[in-house]
Amino acid sequence: MYAVRGKLLGRIPVHHALRSALKSSAAAEPFLNGSSSTYVEEMYESWRQDPSSVHKSWQIFFSRTEGGAGPGEAHVSAPNMPVYPMFAPSAAIPATEASAGDDIQSSRAGQSMILKHHNFQRLLRSYQSSGHHIAKLDPLGIGSADLDSTVPEILTLEHYNFTKQDMDQYFQLPKHTYFGGDEKELTLRETINRLERIYCGSIGTEFMHIHDPTAREYIRKWIEKPGIRNMTSEEKRILLARLVRSTRFEEYLAKKWPSEKRFGLEGCEVLIPAMKQIIDIANSRGVENFVIGMPHRGRLNVLANVCRKELEKLFNQFNPDMAPEDEGSGDVKYHLGMYHRRINHLTNKEVTLSVVANPSHLEAVNPVVCGKVRATQFFTGDEARQKTMAILLHGDAAYSGQGVVYETMHLSDLPSYTTGGTIHIVVNNQVGFTTDPRFSRSSPYCTDVAKVVNAPILHVNADDPEAVMHVCNVAANWRADWGKDVVIDLVCYRRNGHNEADEPSFTQPLMYKRIRETPNVLNKYSAQLLAEGTVSQADIDEELASFDKILNDAYQKSTAITKMKLTDWLDSPWNDFFECDANKVPILRATPPTGTNDSVLKIIAETFSADPPIKVHPGIKRILKGRKKMAEARQADWALGEALAFGSLLMEGYHVRLSGQDVERGTFSHRHHVLHDQDVDGKVYNPLQNLSSSQQKYSVSNSSLSEFGVLGFELGFSQHNPNSLVCWEAQFGDFFNTAQPIVDQFISSGQDKWYRQSNLVMLLPHGMEGMGPEHSSARMERFLQMCNDDEDCKYEGVSSDQQLWDCNWQIMNVTTPANMFHALRRQMYMKFRKPLVIFTPKSLLRHPLARSSFDEMIPGTSFKPIIPESSDVTKTKKLILCSGKAYYDLFEERAQRGLEEEIAITRIEQLHPFPHSLIEEELRRYPQDTQVSWVQEEHKNAGAWSYVKPRVENHLSLGTELEYIGRGPAASAATGNKKIHKTEYKKLMDHSFAL
Repeated sequence: MYAVRGKLLGRIPVHHALRSALKSSAAAEPFLNGSSSTYVEEMYESWRQDPSSVHKSWQIFFSRTEGGAGPGEAHVSAPNMPVYPMFAPSAAIPATEASAGDDIQSSRAGQSMILKHHNFQRLLRSYQSSGHHIAKLDPLGIGSADLDSTVPEILTLEHYNFTKQDMDQYFQLPKHTYFGGDEKELTLRETINRLERIYCGSIGTEFMHIHDPTAREYIRKWIEKPGIRNMTSEEKRILLARLVRSTRFEEYLAKKWPSEKRFGLEGCEVLIPAMKQIIDIANSRGVENFVIGMPHRGRLNVLANVCRKELEKLFNQFNPDMAPEDEGSGDVKYHLGMYHRRINHLTNKEVTLSVVANPSHLEAVNPVVCGKVRATQFFTGDEARQKTMAILLHGDAAYSGQGVVYETMHLSDLPSYTTGGTIHIVVNNQVGFTTDPRFSRSSPYCTDVAKVVNAPILHVNADDPEAVMHVCNVAANWRADWGKDVVIDLVCYRRNGHNEADEPSFTQPLMYKRIRETPNVLNKYSAQLLAEGTVSQADIDEELASFDKILNDAYQKSTAITKMKLTDWLDSPWNDFFECDANKVPILRATPPTGTNDSVLKIIAETFSADPPIKVHPGIKRILKGRKKMAEARQADWALGEALAFGSLLMEGYHVRLSGQDVERGTFSHRHHVLHDQDVDGKVYNPLQNLSSSQQKYSVSNSSLSEFGVLGFELGFSQHNPNSLVCWEAQFGDFFNTAQPIVDQFISSGQDKWYRQSNLVMLLPHGMEGMGPEHSSARMERFLQMCNDDEDCKYEGVSSDQQLWDCNWQIMNVTTPANMFHALRRQMYMKFRKPLVIFTPKSLLRHPLARSSFDEMIPGTSFKPIIPESSDVTKTKKLILCSGKAYYDLFEERAQRGLEEEIAITRIEQLHPFPHSLIEEELRRYPQDTQVSWVQEEHKNAGAWSYVKPRVENHLSLGTELEYIGRGPAASAATGNKKIHKTEYKKLMDHSFAL
């Protein structure tokens, strides 16, 4: 059917008969432009379903063209009628076709009326597609939300050659419009009046860009049906009460703490009733869990009035002398999150509300929220995605300016990332900090990015609360019925500056002159309801007094609070995970050995190497054959070691999720966790999903070509439940560069700022192999620079588990499949959760020396923070410390030079937390005059050198320095010239083995 639409509209060049037929008809010319193409498409669809639903001439046109009629042969002139309704029942139309002997003048008059009716249809479509451009959206009345104050030509009568005499002419309404109600025809005047109210009033609706005609019709019904926006008196009183809470809360904070930054909601107080309306409707449609992500503006009000955070705890955050009860640095109050489960009194159903903690870094929280929603859906078995949903709040400048918005929205329909639709609310201040929107975006609206995923966009004047409630109804029902994203653009203003201490008139003098003259939305709506007789002044005064008392009582309670608990601000409390003492202080327990039974290893290895039940590529058969040989020899390479870790955790009941670019196969064609049938498109087999009937689900999925968005998504997934191993792999290590805000703001510092633990694993391919600067270094130095340990401390008497508990994350550069196996399993065996960054190899994936015996993975075995050599140390002249791939280069070069006795090599597998006690013990094994050197393949200003130097020297004899061996400093991560690379490598080896 779409192919035939393409013939009509010229979209698909399969067969041009229908379009040629249209071109050959003078009467059909109006249908060939973009504004009317939707009408023709809908009329054709209507004919397909019921031929009698369209005019006889169109019946003949469609049937003849589909029958093969050529250009000029399908069109038939219609008989003379007063008005030719395109969707009128055929019974009202003479059945005879126009004959060649019809009166010519009568035929011309008939064609003129047909064209007039065609133009009427075009006018309707123009309002539906472009009416939003002239909607009255700005509460201040000084600007246009689309940055263009002109009236589109297609919204003028002159464009359609209508005259004053035509205004009282009756026209039949098309089937696919709803503003007529039970009326079948309207005058042109009344039609325009209704279209103006619907599409050009306080609501401007963008939906004609949506490809699916059924979805467009859904929105049309919600927008056009007479009376659909009407509210009952009770609903209006509830709206007023919510506006009272929203407005009075900001006024109270401004009065109590006038000099404090709070990023208040003044100018968009309607956000609170808007969010509550969305929650009410969605809850009535089955949603039980709401995960909210938002910037700092209005966060305190949302916490207080939407999520019902205890006001005394919120007011307590304003106390500058408050000491923290928990470990960590904490964060400012307008960055904090929360979790609350309560009864929704309007639906009498229980709801869970989570606000995810996030920094000021604009829009960074978006993918984190979506990942958390997906995890909630997974662990609650919500495969229909009807019980948990995301609400994301945005600023206008950030929504159009931040690329992570696009990255996150493009995850919305991907199978492994969809959450069943997000409701986006843009708090459109019409200014970005101090920047005029004409200088902050190139698109007409700040919301235009949402069109890429066919999301309906509902622009609304924030000073018309009842219009806001209607678009919230539309959005919540759209999400419930279609499971897709939707955007509400709350066009408002910011009564104060960017913060309460800012002076906005420096840069927006006209806007702020108008703002000072504009009463707030509560005063406007109160006056409206008083005029209607819906409420009395006594009703309003009572509502104000009631909430004022709540605020004052909470303030008195807040003065009795002496300590601030970060745990009160968690967005996902793991209540049953941590073992605590009687005072609810977590107890630190030692991490048990992470090996597993040999029988489990055997099952995984055999399944992972077995012939699959599909036809696979011959190259895959060779890989499986090689795996089978390794399994029989009880040996594991890198891919098998990783599979043994994942498989054993799955069989123990832990969920494992691996995502990133090309992770199913692996960038270096080493993993092959998803095998593809060579004859059947889309048919795949995942061996690790077929280990046992009782195993947990293994989720492995290639992601979109996104780092910022996908890494944030996986972080959010990891934060919901501690019993899930979540791994994100970069295609190359340096690809994390574009996800740096997630690393900086959430992963490295999340526990200190928000008491937020995560076991997220970042797998970053790393190694200097002559592949150029963009495919060599994962910038290890950046991660190590952000570690929270003290380089001047030896950590004497501090256990390895205590160090793990105290560190902000783990940084590893491992060299064996067994250590990789244990590192991944330790993530789930620790009695707490820490992010893990592993610099994974490339050449070592197939290196013959990078093998591990199953004996290194059986019960009683564990991760090795360092791997020393067991040779006789009495003859050793130099001890080389290194990490990662460099070990194998050194090992092979030493053998070629015959220096095994003189030079020893110790691998540091875990760089942070630094294994102080093990390094101390290792150094003591060697003679005091042994030269100790650090060898790395990275440049001196990169890699681990700056981090390990002071820490190793803490354990050397007084006055002894650690020697550096490696490349010199450089701005680029690596050379792109093979010859230079080989020269650098030779110098590195020569220096390493110089005695």
